[in-house]
Amino acid sequence: MPDAYFLYLKSITDIAYRKINQDLCDMSRLWMSHRFFVFLLFLQKSKKERITDTMNKTFETLGYACPLGYDEILNRLKERANSTPAKNMIGKLRPYLSESELRRNMNDTTQARQLLDLVGMPPIPAMEHVELFLDKAVMGELLLPGELEQTGTFLAAVKRMQGYLEKGKAFQIPAAYYNENLVLMEELREEIERSIRCGQIDDHASGLLRDIRRDLLLLEEKIKNKTDSIMKSQKKYMAEAFVVKRNGRVCLPVKKEFRTKIAGSVIDKSATGATLFVEPEAVRKLQEEYEVLKLEEDNEERRIIYTFMNLIAEQEEVFRKNIDTLVKLDFIFAKGKLSADMQAIQPDINTNGYLCLQQARHPMLSEETCVPLDFEIGGRERGLVITGPNTGGKTVAIKTVGLFSLMSGSGLHLPCTYANICMNNQVLCDIGDGQNIADNLSTFSAHIRNILEILQKVTQESLVILDELGSGTDPAEGMGIAISILEQLRLSGCLFLATTHYPEVKAYAKRHEEIVNARMAFDKENLKPLFRLEIGRSGDSCALYIAKRLGMPDMMLLSAAKEAYGEVNKDLIRELDLDKLSKNKLKKIYVPRILKITEKQPLKRQISTFARGDSVMVFPDRLIGIVVNPADKKGNVLVQIKKEKVFINHKRLKLKAAASELYPEDYDFSIIFDSVENRKARHKMGKGYQQDLEIQGYGSL
Repeated sequence: MPDAYFLYLKSITDIAYRKINQDLCDMSRLWMSHRFFVFLLFLQKSKKERITDTMNKTFETLGYACPLGYDEILNRLKERANSTPAKNMIGKLRPYLSESELRRNMNDTTQARQLLDLVGMPPIPAMEHVELFLDKAVMGELLLPGELEQTGTFLAAVKRMQGYLEKGKAFQIPAAYYNENLVLMEELREEIERSIRCGQIDDHASGLLRDIRRDLLLLEEKIKNKTDSIMKSQKKYMAEAFVVKRNGRVCLPVKKEFRTKIAGSVIDKSATGATLFVEPEAVRKLQEEYEVLKLEEDNEERRIIYTFMNLIAEQEEVFRKNIDTLVKLDFIFAKGKLSADMQAIQPDINTNGYLCLQQARHPMLSEETCVPLDFEIGGRERGLVITGPNTGGKTVAIKTVGLFSLMSGSGLHLPCTYANICMNNQVLCDIGDGQNIADNLSTFSAHIRNILEILQKVTQESLVILDELGSGTDPAEGMGIAISILEQLRLSGCLFLATTHYPEVKAYAKRHEEIVNARMAFDKENLKPLFRLEIGRSGDSCALYIAKRLGMPDMMLLSAAKEAYGEVNKDLIRELDLDKLSKNKLKKIYVPRILKITEKQPLKRQISTFARGDSVMVFPDRLIGIVVNPADKKGNVLVQIKKEKVFINHKRLKLKAAASELYPEDYDFSIIFDSVENRKARHKMGKGYQQDLEIQGYGSL
């Protein structure tokens, strides 16, 4: 038996043996673990994972309730990854709770950024379906030539990636030594590239395949020459002047009446039956040889494919190691690409509860519009209360701090000039409206429910961010609630940031050295917010200044100031430029009005007073008439005067005697208004239809 066939049979046997073994092991494990399945699932969930689960609401708050959040950062990371497994890793990325794990992942990001800056973009493959092809090869499912070719392309990508990392080793970058984890399978790659081309098995895959395909070409030429020869010699019996194929057989189109003139088998016939497609006897023998060779070709192609599958299955561990390494590299290079795109830097990490940012830019804001943030808290100072105008950037500032904490905790670089950020076991936020009609929650109710949950979870290692603390309810009660919440946070020892407009909260912060006041700077001269955080100073809400900038008339501003402060002092009047009250008013904007249905005016009373049978006087002739029909819409009344019926305007009529006074209630007015002929005709018509009868109504002229 040839060596190739021996390898082919051996590969099938080995695959079948491994599959049976695997099935037996799987059945045994399934039987043994069934009773403890639920218990094992519980044990497998580590403490870290359980704590991470409690942080999911934080990510939702920063990602969904606000448009500037952590999930958007993850989406940006996914866009920079090439492979689906790496994108899945990014989707599960959460802040690390292990300091060593965080520092290791942060170093990976830094080293990936260094490689990008020094060596360029890495040639990381997409690796689509490579694991699927590997699984099929191990299970013995036949791979297609195109799938083998893609496997070879993956091996070529491994070689290119190893060359890229080799260049990085010259710069002594530790991440470049991942190339030691990549194993080149040069012989297998070269064999696949030599044997598979354009999704087909090449002639040079084996000597036997090359010989078979050469013999097939010779036979095809013989069959063509033979059929052409018969076609020319027996042209008068042919329905067409060309050879056709029917059911995979080479046939001649023979006229039905000359069937006996051509020796061979009828394979098919035309729709009309006038043409028979005959396979000549001389060609049939050649065709049978051809089909035998095609079977040999198919067997040889399958043998080649199974040989490659066996080689792939034997190196399964090497394949999986290469895939895991490339996915890991894809993951860390995605972080490096994001760092480069944001012009970010590696933050320092501490576990001492210290947080410092210099020139921090929120990654979702453009550099042209974003005002960099300087921020510092930690040590003795555990809380920061930020005040300032509504449009001054308080919310953006606290979101930046919260997002930077999540990003650094996840091993990502930060867009700033310097950062030293403490690890947090939780980043707990209450940002946004939170109103929910379906749950019957008001804005205030939603805030309180969220804050109570935060207070239940908070520890000394947590970072808490609260926006518009105590808002959404009565100002006096909201202020008291805000202070009580801050007191609980102060006692917990966590780091916390809160924005507020209550002056009493500022006073509370001054009483405790652990809490620092801060404000967003505001240019009162130009009535513009500066979006700059000033720590150690408290600020006003500047609502009147902002209202003036947005166009509120002076009279309204003065009225608002009096309501807020009682007597308005001269300094405020001068700052608001209200010493000379301008006569500017709110410009009314045209809006369409409601179009009501116009009610039709009823006719005057005289029109509706005339009824059939009324006796009326007609002016100016002062003639007496009887009303036949009441007034129409135009006010014309049909009146009978001296046996003539005429329309007269109601204004020319005067009631002389009402019909109710002249006639009984059920009186038949046809006696007065109808002719004798009409009355007789109606009598006859009452007995049945009369073809020749015609009735002229007394109401007509």
